[in-house]
Amino acid sequence: MISFPNAKINIGLNIINKRPDGFHNIETIFYPIGLSDILEINISKDKINFENTGFTIENKSLESNLCFKAYQKINNDFSLEPVNIHLHKIIPFGAGLGGGSADASFTLKAINSLMKLNLKNIVLAKYAEQIGSDCPFFIINKPTFASEKGNMLKPIDLSLKGYFLVVVYPGIHVNTAKAYAKTSPKKPEISLPELIEQPIENWKKTIKNDFEDSVFNDHPEIKIIKSTLYKLGAIYSSMSGSGSAVFGIFNYKIDIKDSFSKYFTWTEVL
Repeated sequence: MISFPNAKINIGLNIINKRPDGFHNIETIFYPIGLSDILEINISKDKINFENTGFTIENKSLESNLCFKAYQKINNDFSLEPVNIHLHKIIPFGAGLGGGSADASFTLKAINSLMKLNLKNIVLAKYAEQIGSDCPFFIINKPTFASEKGNMLKPIDLSLKGYFLVVVYPGIHVNTAKAYAKTSPKKPEISLPELIEQPIENWKKTIKNDFEDSVFNDHPEIKIIKSTLYKLGAIYSSMSGSGSAVFGIFNYKIDIKDSFSKYFTWTEVL
């Protein structure tokens, strides 16, 4: 069985406050995009196996692998047959695009289908939440307003169909815990579900990613990418998640090869 775990971008990211459990309450909008890994899962004759191609997973320990963790979550309740998992990584690591979370959630969905468990999405989302805060989003995989740790999800009516998306990843790894430590949590005066209803031309002034100030200060190269996207004509640009990927939304197709030739890039018509 083959599936295509897709990435996401964050449209706005407000850090509200720090929770007693050490996490932060946030609000953000997850929007799925076409950049995808390739995940193949088949029943194995003897034991579970994992193979990785494309971008190499640094920690090759099976127990730490998110796809394996996803399999184990369901296996603990259903005593599954062993499987062969082949993951071809195309979504870059540490980009704020949710690639690892997508791989885990798509593994849950693939196991559910392959083993004919007939688990509903609400049940799969419960398993996904045990793996990572943003994993449940990839079970729904539609434009969604996320709150609390990013795990409380509410589908929203948002379509960027017809716009041209550019994603630029400079290969810089941003430590998420350190990035949170350098922010100043604050509840916004106007919440994202209200701001997102404004014309996209207004988003530049009203919708912000709270990680940008500290991350740009530590990594000016990322700030330059965002500025360059605006110079090229983006109507909205932002860092995704805690970085370091930056995306730009355009009214028209553009050629970005010369501007970002040394970086990983992705473009698509949404």
